[in-house]
Amino acid sequence: MASEIIMKAPICLVENWNQQLKVNPKALDILNKISQPVMVVGIVGLYRTGKSYLMNRLAGQNNGFPLGSTVRSETKGIWMWCVPHPLKPNHTVVLLDTEGLGDVEKGDPKNDLWIFALTVLLSSTLVYNSLGIIDNQALEQLHFVTELTEFIRTRSSPISDEVEDSAEFVSFFPDFVWAVRDFTLELILDGHPITEDEYLENALKSIPEGNPGIQNSNKSRTCIKYFFPRRKCFVFSWPISNKKQLAHLDKVSEDQLEPDFKNQSEKFRSHIFTIGETKTLRQGIIVTGNRLGSLVGMYVDAINSGAVPCLEDAVTTLAERENTKAVQKAADHYTAQMAQRVAFPTDTLQELLDVHTACEKEAIEIFMDHSFKDDNFEFQHKLEEAIEKKKGDVLLQNEEASLKYCQAELRRLSEPLVESVSRGTFFVPGGHSLYLEARKKVEQEYELVPRKGVKANEVLQGFLQSQAATEKSILQADKALTDAQKALAAEEAKRQAAEKERELLRQKEKEQQQKMEAQEKSFRENITQMQKRIKEIKAHRREQEKMLEHKLKVKEEMLKEGHEEHVNKLGKEINWLKEEILKRDKEIVKQENLKWISMAIVIAVLGTASIAVTRNPATLRTIIDIANKLMG
Repeated sequence: MASEIIMKAPICLVENWNQQLKVNPKALDILNKISQPVMVVGIVGLYRTGKSYLMNRLAGQNNGFPLGSTVRSETKGIWMWCVPHPLKPNHTVVLLDTEGLGDVEKGDPKNDLWIFALTVLLSSTLVYNSLGIIDNQALEQLHFVTELTEFIRTRSSPISDEVEDSAEFVSFFPDFVWAVRDFTLELILDGHPITEDEYLENALKSIPEGNPGIQNSNKSRTCIKYFFPRRKCFVFSWPISNKKQLAHLDKVSEDQLEPDFKNQSEKFRSHIFTIGETKTLRQGIIVTGNRLGSLVGMYVDAINSGAVPCLEDAVTTLAERENTKAVQKAADHYTAQMAQRVAFPTDTLQELLDVHTACEKEAIEIFMDHSFKDDNFEFQHKLEEAIEKKKGDVLLQNEEASLKYCQAELRRLSEPLVESVSRGTFFVPGGHSLYLEARKKVEQEYELVPRKGVKANEVLQGFLQSQAATEKSILQADKALTDAQKALAAEEAKRQAAEKERELLRQKEKEQQQKMEAQEKSFRENITQMQKRIKEIKAHRREQEKMLEHKLKVKEEMLKEGHEEHVNKLGKEINWLKEEILKRDKEIVKQENLKWISMAIVIAVLGTASIAVTRNPATLRTIIDIANKLMG
């Protein structure tokens, strides 16, 4: 399958040369072939701290991401390695190894910030790698997190005058894992053993500010707690006892590694793959490999243009691209399936409409599976229109095929009759009776022809009408009949012709009703799929509830630590979030009502529509517009 991409070695995803970021087209080609959901694990940290080796461990390899053995940073830009998820079938893990932060050879410190911000935006799990212990110096070195508000935007326009854009960071920031390397201390606090997570949380407690260094480290503490509600810590001892081999860890065999390090590495790997989540955007939008590739391109383009990457703009652009593809994919599926399942001409119109209904249902399901954020049902309407046009084309093809087939069969069956008329066979006394018998035989043989299709009666009626003048001539020439008998025969011919006309009209009315019923099924299916929009709103509401819960918790911590400024800021964000949740509740109710009112309109319109109305049926767009107006 195209999604099952196996990379034997990493490839550079984002090149970083001369302070300019550039997406590698070859890496994008790989991502574009991955239609599976992805879990993205990105690692950041100071250069020469062993990030690449840790990522190789995640990949289950010693080699892969280049380690380097000198003081010069080996990794430039962001490197990517796509591997199958070891625990989740049909999922891909994308490992992102980044160039070291704080490299003295770099000219512009902003370059580090862009790499850091880009990794945050792309990852579902962010690993921060550091050496030694978590102290003020380590936290001060993580100052990048305090500057994210200047390098990432959630919305294209401000939330409000009182609430900053960063208030929504928590809704899409990745899980945060701090990996402390070469850790030699005992995990004991106040005489009691503590866990790695407790060690991290204790280190994140603000301390009284006495100098700028403490102030900077406190900012990092606050931002980590503020932006990353899901945090985890792992400490790693020295990987080998022989320090000279550290520069060549990729050549060290597994049995040469220290047992503690191997155990710690396995715990780390197990956590990443067990707890780590699939990359998602706002409202639970799942990121696949090809979507990740689009995001990389959009973010890098924004950075290079001097703008700040905006999540809302990226999601909107991605939705337009994906939804356009989803419409095409669904429409193509409908076309292919109709071509595969329909043999022209179909025996009845209902047979064709049943296939149409099944194929349309599949097409809509495909569209819903591959589309998102179609807030105004714009793309769903495009699919509806595309399928309606294709259905019309198929109905026309079916009619043309039936028409040609029936005309050919009737010409073949009526050939002896026509030849007899030409030879004057029936222009004799008693000829009218012989003609009726011969014509009746043609009708009977025509009736036995299989799968004539929807034009069978119409073609027969046309044939009989074409024979009316011939029958009249034969009747008038038949000297065996009296004038009264001829008059009765002529009247009977008119009666039969009128009955055939009524039968043909009844058939057309029946077919029109069948088309109406198919149209109703189509509308019902489209309106039923509106439930997905309701699910997206509910997902957004759940995100906001999680944000509210997190901010209430952080506010409580800030109150204990006496940070009045942060408490006031959080209070405004909490009030804003409560208002947003109320808005979502109203929107959910509105969408639920919209769905049922639209359904009621469909039933009312289609249930009472005349033939004239059905020739120009209301579209789903019109129905939803009417429902919206009724709801005010």
